[in-house]
Amino acid sequence: MTMTDPIGDMLTRIRNGQMAKLATVESPMSVFRKHVLEVLQREGYIRTFSEEDRGNGRSALIIELKYHEGEPAIRRIDRVSTPGRRVYARIKDLPRVYNGLGISILSTPQGVMSDNEARAAHVGGEVLCRVF
Repeated sequence: MTMTDPIGDMLTRIRNGQMAKLATVESPMSVFRKHVLEVLQREGYIRTFSEEDRGNGRSALIIELKYHEGEPAIRRIDRVSTPGRRVYARIKDLPRVYNGLGISILSTPQGVMSDNEARAAHVGGEVLCRVF
């Protein structure tokens, strides 16, 4: 069965894992998912992630979730741009998440980055998700 929204699937796995207070969650490997996880790790929302070979040419991403005093580091994670409705933002229209307390993750011509990094690089792009 093919997956129509792999990023949405990964975000849902993270959301469900944190609601169940799991230490790690697993997601199928893709380079794009890996780039999104790099942004989440750089911004401090997850501990780390690693790639694990499953055989038959398949790999999985093992994501270590982060908690602070028993509460998940990610309070809310929402998909913005979906396969049926793409959402793009120019540099001056980049949304601020919870007045700057959260981040938006964007896919730009210079790669996947947070909204703060996109403002510094002066690029816009597709708004993938919001994290708080």
